[in-house]
Amino acid sequence: MNIKPTPPTPTGANADASARSARRKPGTWRKAIPYVIGGAILIFIVTGLMPKPVPVDTATVAPGSLTVSVLEEGKTRIRHRYVVSPSIAGFLNRVELRAGAPIEKGKTVLATIQPLPSSFLDPRGKAEAEAGLKVAEAAKLRSTADLERARAALDLAEKEKVRAESLRDKGVLSTKEWDTAENQAVVLGRGVRSAEFGLQVAEFQRAQAEASLMQLEKPAGERSDPFKMLAPVSGFILNVYEENARAITPGTPIMELGDTADMEVEIELLSTDAVAVRTGAPVSIEQWGDERPLRGRVALVEPGGYTKVSALGVEEQRVKVRVEFVDPIPPGLLLGDRYRVEGRIVTWQGDNVLQAPTGALFRRGGDWMTFVLEGGKARLVKVEIAHNNGVEAEIRSGLKAGQRIILHPPDTVADGASVKPR
Repeated sequence: MNIKPTPPTPTGANADASARSARRKPGTWRKAIPYVIGGAILIFIVTGLMPKPVPVDTATVAPGSLTVSVLEEGKTRIRHRYVVSPSIAGFLNRVELRAGAPIEKGKTVLATIQPLPSSFLDPRGKAEAEAGLKVAEAAKLRSTADLERARAALDLAEKEKVRAESLRDKGVLSTKEWDTAENQAVVLGRGVRSAEFGLQVAEFQRAQAEASLMQLEKPAGERSDPFKMLAPVSGFILNVYEENARAITPGTPIMELGDTADMEVEIELLSTDAVAVRTGAPVSIEQWGDERPLRGRVALVEPGGYTKVSALGVEEQRVKVRVEFVDPIPPGLLLGDRYRVEGRIVTWQGDNVLQAPTGALFRRGGDWMTFVLEGGKARLVKVEIAHNNGVEAEIRSGLKAGQRIILHPPDTVADGASVKPR
């Protein structure tokens, strides 16, 4: 049987020392509490004053297709317009037709003119009418030759297009060469239509000159039939300048004719923007009355500019750019003459172009700069850009594909600052 020894009970001086030690321990912890609280507050203060990572938006630098364009207001315009005017003096009967009325070539009577009897006995007028007939016949021969030349050029372009299409299918022809061949065929097709219109006008002028000469050759006492002005082309009446019955002289404009199917867009660009526009460049015609944009192509950049005062009173040098439609007008919609549109003209485009958002680029002095995100730090980098469309910019040097850059960096971001992507 094991019996544990009982510890001796302190007596006398030893008992008093033990009692004082037991009373002293709680007081020591009480004195240490303020130091513990102060240390904790100090740690919180230091932690609060330490810089925190700035939350930022980032984007990745990557290659892709880039298109640079110019957006400007414009208006539609009928390409070939014809002003009807008589070749003889007479009394114009009241014109019943109004703007917008459809007309048919050689059938629609635009106006009738009663010849003045006194003019039939004028030898000088007869000589002028004979000369006018010769001029009209020569103009008709010239228009016929122009039409034959345009048709021959179009036939060659169509053959070249067929050959180019076969080469493209085999992978031998590049996309640019195919677009050039296709554009050439389209442009020459428009040229044939223009030459046909010119021939119609020449035939009408010859018929007018011949009718004028026939009336001048009639005796003064013989009653002459009214001179009927027939429509030289099929289309619509655009404007009526003279609708009241009155005496008129040769060359007085009566009305203006045109065909809405022969439409183009006229855009007035700043001369600094027109420098980069090339014939055949693709165009997106927007805000014309429908949500779907229409495709177009630059047909002509006029070589001469003019001065125009803007709404703010600033003088600007403008250049007219003529755009032809590639897409037809959708059925049920009408796009008439001098309607407002917006044209987005492509001035440059490229594939596999290293690009970055313009929101990440900013100027510092004369250089372009950006912040690159590396290991949670913002690093200031100088970059060199080329083409810029306002949303994306082509990067020539300073950045590599796959790097992350900071979008719209706030003022708190500096070189070497801690950042955290959102």
